[in-house]
Amino acid sequence: MKITIYAAGVCLLLLTANRAVVQAAPVNTYQHTAAEGEWKQSPNGAWPGMKDGKTYWYKLDKNGGLWWSTDGKKWAAVKEGAWADKDGKWLKIHDQKLVWSADGKTWSEVPEWKWQGSDGKWYKFDDKWGLWVNG
Repeated sequence: MKITIYAAGVCLLLLTANRAVVQAAPVNTYQHTAAEGEWKQSPNGAWPGMKDGKTYWYKLDKNGGLWWSTDGKKWAAVKEGAWADKDGKWLKIHDQKLVWSADGKTWSEVPEWKWQGSDGKWYKFDDKWGLWVNG
């Protein structure tokens, strides 16, 4: 009986210690969980974004101009040339680079040209502005 109580105590101690380690682990704010092998070229070249609580579809034309649509059929040019990712950061193409900004004033290059769309999938551009999707 003493051995069972002792074993239960050790198990409880180990479980408690493991939980403390997990809770103390730092949180990564830029997490990319998809494996590199899962990237596929987008069949239609469009990705989703949110604006004013509504989903818009975005795509680039052959000259790098940004277009949007609410239904994927009727498209209009985006005058500002920017769209928002899942976290609300603004993205745009500037000087042949994909850049983003939290406030629309200070812009920096997007790491690996990857962002998370409003649908939770990851998107990226290749060096010829081809769209790839992971998810």
